[in-house]
Amino acid sequence: MFERPMGWRRQIATQASLALAGLFVLLPIAWMLRLAFDGAVASRPGDARLLPAKPTLDFFAQAWAAPTSNYSFAHLLGNSLLVAGSTALVALIFGASAAYAFARYRFTGQRAGLLATLVMLMLPPAGFTAPYFIFLLSLGLRGSLLGLIGAYCAIALPFAIWTVRNAVQSIPTEQDEAAMLEGASRLRIFAQVIVPQITPALAVALFIAFLLAWSEFALGWGLISDPERVTLAMGLYTMRGTSSIAWGLLSATALMVALPVLVLFYLLGRYLLSGLTLGTAGE
Repeated sequence: MFERPMGWRRQIATQASLALAGLFVLLPIAWMLRLAFDGAVASRPGDARLLPAKPTLDFFAQAWAAPTSNYSFAHLLGNSLLVAGSTALVALIFGASAAYAFARYRFTGQRAGLLATLVMLMLPPAGFTAPYFIFLLSLGLRGSLLGLIGAYCAIALPFAIWTVRNAVQSIPTEQDEAAMLEGASRLRIFAQVIVPQITPALAVALFIAFLLAWSEFALGWGLISDPERVTLAMGLYTMRGTSSIAWGLLSATALMVALPVLVLFYLLGRYLLSGLTLGTAGE
């Protein structure tokens, strides 16, 4: 069934709305690029021009050498990759396993479990600072990257569960039953029948978990006290805590922080675009 084409008034209104939304998103990025490459910006920018008056790469060199007074960018990058990568992998493994159980089994507390994960999705990560602080302190993990990974995994798990569960539910149960008649175990069914069909949903869960752990800093500050274990997001936040902010250095560091996420998005791109429509199988 073909849709009727939009009238010219509606077409103009739609295009204008999209252009306004795009401008709202792209302008801050354009200004950040200008500040990062403009050597004329000593402290606070005095105008809203988009092109740098004095092009330079000095801010990027300075950001790589020492974006904060304590450690280099490479050191902070290593901490962030360890935390975000571990969080994404652990959340994906346990989240996908739990999602399959929620989608294929009926058990006591199923509704309560799903409701609890939904509540977790609605709460900001910083709100869990006090309980995680007490819990990790009792385990002797407070202040360690392992404890931070555990806290981030607990926050990322609910999204992974709901995302993958919707995808699993879109696959007919007849496929599971047919595989069981062939003698396949539940683990083999999940690995060889279900996983290949929900790859886009798994990619979305992996990317969101990585992004959450990569960009979160408020909860991290409550759990990490050793400067040696600070991540890039925490280090970036400290750069704006002084009275005179180095806007060029701050913008260059922010662009460098965003680069690994863009690389991951590029690698998972074709899966993410289809997986964002939750509950659909991969093409």
